[in-house]
Amino acid sequence: MRRQAILDRYFLDARHKLIDVAAFLDRVERGEGDADFRLAAFHQAVDVLRERRPDKAEAVLTVFSDPTDEPIAVADTQGACGAWPGSGKES
Repeated sequence: MRRQAILDRYFLDARHKLIDVAAFLDRVERGEGDADFRLAAFHQAVDVLRERRPDKAEAVLTVFSDPTDEPIAVADTQGACGAWPGSGKES
């Protein structure tokens, strides 16, 4: 597909998502208390988007993923948190 056709088809949707991300970051930055590993991972993922590389989606997913091979013995939560606690230094 030509670049112009991709822009015509997907630009408004991507624009909407970026505005949503900006609003999320505004809310987080206005919030009180300390950030945690999830925000650090989020910032790393945003940095990936600025890079010129052909595998941005994979790289962003990798930022949030647990790279370890060994399963944990017991889960300390009942649900996923969306980022690996060791994914980066805290923001």
